[in-house]
Amino acid sequence: MSYPVRDARERIQTAHQPIIAAINDCATQVAAPWDTARTTNPDAVVDPLRRALAERGVLAELVSLLVDVVEAIGYECHGSPVPAPPYVIVTSRGPMVRVTIDPGRLVIRFDAFEVLRDPDPERRATYHRCDGVTVSVSLE
Repeated sequence: MSYPVRDARERIQTAHQPIIAAINDCATQVAAPWDTARTTNPDAVVDPLRRALAERGVLAELVSLLVDVVEAIGYECHGSPVPAPPYVIVTSRGPMVRVTIDPGRLVIRFDAFEVLRDPDPERRATYHRCDGVTVSVSLE
């Protein structure tokens, strides 16, 4: 029996630690100018993180990671991934890569920030720098 999510997670953890470390470094760089470990300004997260990742070549490396993971779990990408949407996206939590494979859409998230939403709709969400980067893999 095949376990593509588990196998993908293991491949990332064993073969792609330098990319995770680079994402962590870029997120730390983005949060450095903040007064605290959090901000309510979404513009202080996504665009600066995208720029930092691009400058370090991480967006291109994420494409290589995606192709490697798909091959390592025994599938082929439908299409040729590029370092831009829909394959590579930078969100308020961190970068995310996704590709369609035979069992569904493989989604890999690298969360370097946490979004904390207040139940009061008048209050803005808070973006908090996580301690490190959490990798999550799903098949949708």
